[in-house]
Amino acid sequence: MDWMTASEALALLGTQPQTLYANVSRGRIKARPDPADSRRSLYRGEDVRRLAQRGSGRRKQETVASEAMRWGEPVLPTAISTVRDGRLLYRGQDAGALAETATLEQVAALLWQAPVNLPAVETVGQGLTAAFAALARHAAVAPAAPRSPIALAQDANAILAELAQALAGASVSDWLHVRLVKRWNRPGAADAIRRALALLADHELNTSTFAARVTVSTGASLWSGTLAGLATLRGPRHGLASPEVAALAEDIGHQDFPEEALRDWLGEGRYLPGMGHQLYPDGDIRCRALLESFELPSEFAAYLAAARSLSGEEPNVDFALAAMGARFDLPSDAGITLFALGRAVGWLAHMMEQVTSGEQIRPRARYVGL
Repeated sequence: MDWMTASEALALLGTQPQTLYANVSRGRIKARPDPADSRRSLYRGEDVRRLAQRGSGRRKQETVASEAMRWGEPVLPTAISTVRDGRLLYRGQDAGALAETATLEQVAALLWQAPVNLPAVETVGQGLTAAFAALARHAAVAPAAPRSPIALAQDANAILAELAQALAGASVSDWLHVRLVKRWNRPGAADAIRRALALLADHELNTSTFAARVTVSTGASLWSGTLAGLATLRGPRHGLASPEVAALAEDIGHQDFPEEALRDWLGEGRYLPGMGHQLYPDGDIRCRALLESFELPSEFAAYLAAARSLSGEEPNVDFALAAMGARFDLPSDAGITLFALGRAVGWLAHMMEQVTSGEQIRPRARYVGL
């Protein structure tokens, strides 16, 4: 295995140092400390050459996406949400502007195009484990997804009510963000929690939403699709990303030289959590909208300054969720709880759209074997 110095890698890539650090932070290029000088890093030549070759023959994103799903539609059509010109749109409305005042229930009504009236459900325990158990119990016996819009909306309300009971507690008469405020006993975080839920409600065809749509495209129930979405969400590259940000900010942000410490971190071949998003080259609008609702803790400000300097990237929503948790001293599972409760609204909207389309999602594979 060959290794390159930073100057050699930059010459081959034809990029700025920030881009090299960004590729390391995203796991595209493996790095290690230089045995001859611990202040410098070496970069795996194979990774650098692969990226250089990809850059010289890069195809448009639309072409890549079209080749990803050859069976049926090349790109799934949706009227629910999209990212356009750095803005997140919910059915044509700016999500950042909606989050200024909207509750999650109001966002759900918009995305579902149906009334939101959560029924009372039996107490099933609290937390993510209880949410999994409740969904699995219903998914195991639920019939195929109904076709009528009224029946689909009834299922959506029942599912969101079940999740809310497990993740936010009782008090059905309260808004969902108020239920979380009461459960966590953090009245000062009410506005930030409301904003977070609204901003997390949907994000186009993210991995958990895609999993939910694939599931119901087979005829499975909305309960099964929500269970698939929740299982997909529970990964460190999706709903569990914010704890990694919090741990690193706590470590880096309290050091005398945060940038130097973060450079050492990247030199060990680790990625940079909480920074950058391919759909937002100028910065994640969800992060900006959420950070407007509270003062950034000092350790997160220090981490952010160092990360920006080294990567040239802006923070994403995982950074904002981690900072929010630290600012209001929220429980350690607050990030995944907010993600699951908020994003369930989007999963349900997408699943209703998918069921109504009557189409099955079945992409083809590009065979690379012998």
